[in-house]
Amino acid sequence: MSKHNTINPQLISAIESLSDIGNSRNAYKNSGGNLPFPSRDMLVTILNLTREVLFPGYFGIPYVDNNTLKFHIGVKVERLHSYLSEQVLAGLSFSETAVVPHAEIRDKACEIASSFICQLPDIRRKLMTDVEAAYNGDPAAKGYGEIILCYPTIKAVSNYRIANALLKLGVPLIPRMITELAHSETGIDIHPGATIGEYFAIDHGTGVVIGETTIIGNHVKLYQGVTLGAKNFPLDENGNPIKDLPRHPIVEDNVVIYCNATVLGRITIGEGAIIGGNVWVTTDIAKGVKVYR
Repeated sequence: MSKHNTINPQLISAIESLSDIGNSRNAYKNSGGNLPFPSRDMLVTILNLTREVLFPGYFGIPYVDNNTLKFHIGVKVERLHSYLSEQVLAGLSFSETAVVPHAEIRDKACEIASSFICQLPDIRRKLMTDVEAAYNGDPAAKGYGEIILCYPTIKAVSNYRIANALLKLGVPLIPRMITELAHSETGIDIHPGATIGEYFAIDHGTGVVIGETTIIGNHVKLYQGVTLGAKNFPLDENGNPIKDLPRHPIVEDNVVIYCNATVLGRITIGEGAIIGGNVWVTTDIAKGVKVYR
């Protein structure tokens, strides 16, 4: 055999080590042979389809009119239900135990996809309040169309609102993948578990972080670099962070937080408060108070 076709003994050793399940621990996930994993590419397709349904004419076919709108949305919704059912099935299969019959999981995935699509009118209503807030808050904006097509806040918040709806329907893993897709594209990191009210705007957006248990009211505006994060992590008896505890801020209605402000812990920023740029906040801020460096 030619030396070019002989595997280096060092490579054989590496292959043996990488294939040792005992050494792999949590790096290895057994799919069971026939259970699919969620696909990043398919989630991108689903998000694009969802945008075409939410904002017809802006995304997808540009010449939709009143006479063809229902037909085009109908076609897209059918495709969306099919694609989403398969990805929800993949997400459920990723986390469900082997004792759950595959057919039962598939039925559950189809029901979740239907429930999600039924929420799209309300998701669009909320997103249009976000579009309005972005337009009214930016003198450089020339129209709603520019906001929908160009502004990273709408890309990130639409991914968040889609992911949040799926998370509330009990879909594992996929909601986080969806918000991370927006994070990688816009630099805006919104956890799908956060609670965000209507008329929400992020100006510029790069570097914004919104943690899992954050609660944001209506008519709130953030600028670039704002962090709504946790101050500390209570530990269990083994020294590991305790999951699912409320640890991020509550931001009430009509609050403005300027660029690079850091707000940490389960504190409350009162209604109408203004947090100036580069401020570090770790205690409650009363209603209407202005905090500057």
